[in-house]
Amino acid sequence: MPLRKVNDILQHATEHHYGVAAINVFNYETVKWAAEAANRERVPLIIQLYPGFSGYIALHHVANFAKEFAQQSEVPIGVHLDHSASYEIAVSGIKAGFPSVMVDGSALPYAENAAVTAAVVRTAAVFGVDVEAELGHVGSGANLDDIVNSDRYTNVEEAKKFVEETGCGSLAVAVGNAHGNYVQTPNLDFERIRKLRAAVPVPLVLHGCSDIPHDQLQESVRLGMSKFNIATEYFRACYSAMAAATDPENKNGSMTQIMMDAAEGAIDFVRGKMRLLNPNGYTI
Repeated sequence: MPLRKVNDILQHATEHHYGVAAINVFNYETVKWAAEAANRERVPLIIQLYPGFSGYIALHHVANFAKEFAQQSEVPIGVHLDHSASYEIAVSGIKAGFPSVMVDGSALPYAENAAVTAAVVRTAAVFGVDVEAELGHVGSGANLDDIVNSDRYTNVEEAKKFVEETGCGSLAVAVGNAHGNYVQTPNLDFERIRKLRAAVPVPLVLHGCSDIPHDQLQESVRLGMSKFNIATEYFRACYSAMAAATDPENKNGSMTQIMMDAAEGAIDFVRGKMRLLNPNGYTI
């Protein structure tokens, strides 16, 4: 099945009432395991890379082998560059071959965020690349104020205006979610999600989905959220699977064998998240 555009996957999810797991990766194995999970579950998936990993692996390497897995997949898989903090980073992702990029100007004042997002959208359109943007402050789960201060959440009227002004294809919103490990269990603002879904014509994205209670994630799906970013929990699951495969007493141990033995644990984690976000049991 050919590589699918991220916006097409998200529009399909919105119409068919399921959520798409957007799994952050950082090397060949994390891509391979996520793609295998999607094919076993028969549900679309998004594979994405945080550009901050560029010091570990070049962006174009991940773009190339992630797209190859997508092209060989039996179910739709999209490939996306996550959290570009500037126009330059987003464009570097386009240059590296990502068919979808995020520009995150949420730390900027509204006008500056809209301006940089619109600039990325214009450039991306030349190459047929999808653009995700962010409005509202999706901060750190380690900072309690980022989770509970509703002043940092996405304003519904501003979100509607922002999408109209920028032409972004999807919008990440702040509704009580945050990145990384949570210092306190989050409580998502469902009424705000409901209003955003009614006001905004493009798919909505929830960042920081690791460790959000399952019932809250499923309610977010029911309310129309379409893309669910998962990084912290996936990396934790990969670590646990690799640790379980490691025998410190084995003096002839092989890194290759560890990676092979860790596969099922990582795959099972992704499959579990995909089932959670698919409460109606949709399959390809």
